[in-house]
Amino acid sequence: MGSSKNRLIKKYPNRRLYDTQTSTYITLADVKALVLRTEEFKVVDAKTDEDLTRSILLQIILEEESAGAPLFSAQMLSQMIRFYGNAMQGMMGSYLEQTMGAFGEIQEKMQEQSRTLHDAKGVPSPELWTQFMAVQTPIIQSMMGNYIEQSKNLFVQMQEQMKQSTESVFRTFPFAPEPPKPKK
Repeated sequence: MGSSKNRLIKKYPNRRLYDTQTSTYITLADVKALVLRTEEFKVVDAKTDEDLTRSILLQIILEEESAGAPLFSAQMLSQMIRFYGNAMQGMMGSYLEQTMGAFGEIQEKMQEQSRTLHDAKGVPSPELWTQFMAVQTPIIQSMMGNYIEQSKNLFVQMQEQMKQSTESVFRTFPFAPEPPKPKK
């Protein structure tokens, strides 16, 4: 068997997924389980070797969004669509990736802290968990709100500095047309 870093899943024309590590057909639910276990994998078209990983992940997100309480509001999805083809698309993708990474780290820290919320038998205590979340949720929401506001303010300041720098540079060049001379 190969290591999980080299895990290869082939997608066949009949839309079936074949896990080459386990030599079995798998479902999107199985791929989701790989994601949840943070196992690395790659999905490729069995005929062309085209990388289909993103497409499969998007399918999983679509199923999750349709199945219950959606993570993305219609307004958020509309805003994301507006970034495609926009000059800010690359920056937006990087920003979202970094923000999700930071949020993942926060989640890990909370999970570490929550391990102490067990009774004497090692069973999770619903009362302690409720108390823990009642305290943690507002703190995290406030922290994320502050982070977003600081990021926005920093970006606006950076834009203003770039605008001023650009204006000062272009003032030194004789690009501006001379104003029309008054007619006599």
